[in-house]
Amino acid sequence: MSFSLHCSQLALILPLNTKAEMNTLIVITGPTGVGKTATAIEMAQWLGCDIVNADSRQVYRDIPIGTAAPTAAEQALVHHHLVGFKALDDAYSASQFEQDVLQLLPQLWKHNKYAIMCGGSMMYVDAVCNGIDDLPDIDEKLRLDVLTQYQQRGLESVLADLQQLDPDYYEQVDRKNPRRVIHAVEICRQAGVPYSSLRTGMKKKRDFNTVKLGLNIERTDLFERINHRVNKMMDNGLLEEARRVEPMRHLNSLNTVGYKELFAYFDGKMALDVAVERIKKNTRVYAKKQLTWLARDPDITWCKPAEALQTLKDILNEDK
Repeated sequence: MSFSLHCSQLALILPLNTKAEMNTLIVITGPTGVGKTATAIEMAQWLGCDIVNADSRQVYRDIPIGTAAPTAAEQALVHHHLVGFKALDDAYSASQFEQDVLQLLPQLWKHNKYAIMCGGSMMYVDAVCNGIDDLPDIDEKLRLDVLTQYQQRGLESVLADLQQLDPDYYEQVDRKNPRRVIHAVEICRQAGVPYSSLRTGMKKKRDFNTVKLGLNIERTDLFERINHRVNKMMDNGLLEEARRVEPMRHLNSLNTVGYKELFAYFDGKMALDVAVERIKKNTRVYAKKQLTWLARDPDITWCKPAEALQTLKDILNEDK
């Protein structure tokens, strides 16, 4: 038997979607304040592609300073998607984000085989890369009820409810993380079944290639960058921004570092300088939590921001 084949015959045998030929989503993630936006813009300009936001607070309008959203000048350099497209009182979740991105990507890939997703919201990144369990949308009244319970009666009250509604997840959850505990109770009440019964942990197959780059620098340098950024936010009008949205402080979109501390200042619970220092401290704590979460992902290639573009070039060359 002859094993010589004509090129046209060979083309029918070889797989059409080799790794190098597939559309590729490049994920830029890492702790807050490390320089993800600037790095993503540099890469997007090199590739000639768009950027998709993966920050759970930058999806909202009216709070660009406190969320460090890409500025108008930055968005003029590269087209950003899913930035400031939701009102503060709109409910939004990682599941909805997954759907929005999966609908958006095919449109972007009509013009470029690459797209960049940039952000440090770990559940949002995981939702797009790995899929997320089908969970019910939370009714806004129910969300407000649970949040009010937390604010008025404390985390222990919400934990007690979780222990009753879902004892299995109660044993697994980080009981010092109010957001996780509150979310679990919301799901239990909305679905009418334990949250743990809806968590399959199954990874969904995607029809695109994923390259994950994690940005990190020395811890002391990162903390210095965070402190400097908070000072810059205050100089740019964070106090005034927080004052404008304070009447909506009960919304989940504002239950985040930066606004909570300034709301406490407005209430007379702490001096302004104390509130600013608390923002810095809580942001540093959040950065450490991000790094702990991301460290579990073996698919992430870690590098310094200054080395990220060359790292990406090396990875893409290896895949050809």
